[in-house]
Amino acid sequence: MYDVVIIGAGVVGGMIARKMAEYKLKICILEKDSDVAMGATKANSAIVHGGFDAKAGSLKALLNKRGSDMMEDICRELGVRYRRNGSLVLGYSDEDKKTLEGIMENGIKNGIEGLEIIGRERIKELEPNISDSVEWALYASTGAIVCPYGLAEAAIGNAMDNGVELKLNHSVRKIKKLENKFEICVDNEKSILAKTVINAAGIYSDEVAGMAGDTSFDVHPRKGEYILLDREAGDVVSHTLFTVPTKMGKGILVSPTVHGNLILGPTAVDGEDKENRKTEREGFDKIIAESARMVKNIPLNLTITSFCGLRSVGSTGDFIINMPMRGFVNVAGIESPGLSASPAIAEYVVELLENNGFKFAKRDDFNPYRESVEKFSEMTEEEKNQLIKKDPSYGKIVCRCENVTEGEILKAIRTNPKATTLDGVKRRTRAQMGRCQGGFCSPYIMELISKELGIPIEKVKKSSNEAYILSGRTKEDVHNA
Repeated sequence: MYDVVIIGAGVVGGMIARKMAEYKLKICILEKDSDVAMGATKANSAIVHGGFDAKAGSLKALLNKRGSDMMEDICRELGVRYRRNGSLVLGYSDEDKKTLEGIMENGIKNGIEGLEIIGRERIKELEPNISDSVEWALYASTGAIVCPYGLAEAAIGNAMDNGVELKLNHSVRKIKKLENKFEICVDNEKSILAKTVINAAGIYSDEVAGMAGDTSFDVHPRKGEYILLDREAGDVVSHTLFTVPTKMGKGILVSPTVHGNLILGPTAVDGEDKENRKTEREGFDKIIAESARMVKNIPLNLTITSFCGLRSVGSTGDFIINMPMRGFVNVAGIESPGLSASPAIAEYVVELLENNGFKFAKRDDFNPYRESVEKFSEMTEEEKNQLIKKDPSYGKIVCRCENVTEGEILKAIRTNPKATTLDGVKRRTRAQMGRCQGGFCSPYIMELISKELGIPIEKVKKSSNEAYILSGRTKEDVHNA
C-alpha cells in the first residue's frame, strides 16, 4: 500500500517524485520500460525555453516561466549540466518582424524579461555563421539548454535516495477505484494499492486516464526527427536558433548541446501510432533545408546519428493537469515546453492536491542534493591522477571517442537509477555516443554489465526487454552442431 503511485518515469514523473519525496509519504514510480527516461524525455530538443511563445494566460505559459526560473538551481542541486546560452527567433522579412513583435508582446505578458528585437548587424555579432537571408530576430537572454535524460535520471535517483521506490517493466493494465484507494493492476498480474495516483504516462496518459474512468481528453503522438552532429561542429552556433513558430510548434531549430554537439530538428508530423519512431528521408530533407536557411555551411559530413521522438499532443491545446476524481491526478498533454516546465509542474501537482484537502507533513531529513557525475575527460591531469590512485578503474579508457573510463561506467551501473542496458550506460556516461557509436567499446561494456549484474553476457540487452545483442556462443553452437 502506497500513499502515492506515479505512473511514468520521464522527466515530469521524475520531478514529481522528487518533489513529493520532501514529504512523509510512501511513494512508488511505475514505468513500463526497462529504464527511466525512455519516452519523449530521451528524444527532444533539450531546450529550457525562455517562455515568450506560450499563449498568455495558459497553463503552459505559467509553468514555463516558473520552471525556467527554477531550472538553474534544480540543476545545481542535482549535479546536472545547465547552460544559459540565450535564444534567437529568426525572421526573414518585415512581415516576419511584425510577427516577432507580436511574440515579444506575448512574452512580456508572460512576465519574461530581457526580450528585444534586433537587426542583422547585431545578429551577425552574436552569430557570425548566420544565413545571409536573416534580417531580424527576437533575442531572449533567458533561453538555456540542459540534458533532458540526465535531468530525469538525476531527479529520479535523488528521489530514490530519499526513499522512493522505482518499479521498471511494470506496465499498467487496469485501474480500479476502491473506497479511499486505487488498485493498479500491472503486467505480471500483481496489484498495487495507492491512496493517490498521478498519471504522468506521456503519450499513453489518455489511456491510463481511461482505465480510471476519465475519457475527457485524448493524446496523439507528434513525431519529431533530429540530426546530431559531432562535437567538432558544436561551435557553429552558440545560441539556440528558431524560426517563426507555426501551429505545429516552434519549427526546426539549430542549437548547441550541453555536451558540445550540434543538434538540428525536429520535424512535426502528427500520427496515431504511439510506437512509430522511424526516421524518414523526407524528414531529414526538411531539417537540412530549413537549417540551411538559418545557418551557413553546417558541416553535415560530421553527422554521427539521427533519432526520432514522440511528443504528447493533448486535445485541449494546453497542459492537462487536473483531478477528475479524488486522489487521481492527470498530468497529460505535456508537449513543449514540458521539459522547461517540469519542476514547476511538480510544484503545481502538490498545490493541486493540497488545495483539494490532502495534507502532507514535511520531512526533516530530505536531501535535495545529488553528487554530480565525474567526467574524467574534463578533469585536470592532477585530478585524474588523484582519482586513479583512489580507484584504478578510472585509469582505463573504455570509450575512446568520448574518453569515458571503466570507473564511470561502473558507477552508472551501481548508482540509482541503475543502468542495466547498453543504452542505459550510454545515456548516463556518453560511452557509445561518439563517432563510432559504440563500434569499439560496446563489447567491453557488455562484459562490465554482465559481471556487475551477475548475468550471462547473452542476457545483456541494448535497450528494451527483447533487444538482446547476442543469441549464443558461436563455438558452443558449432560444437553442438
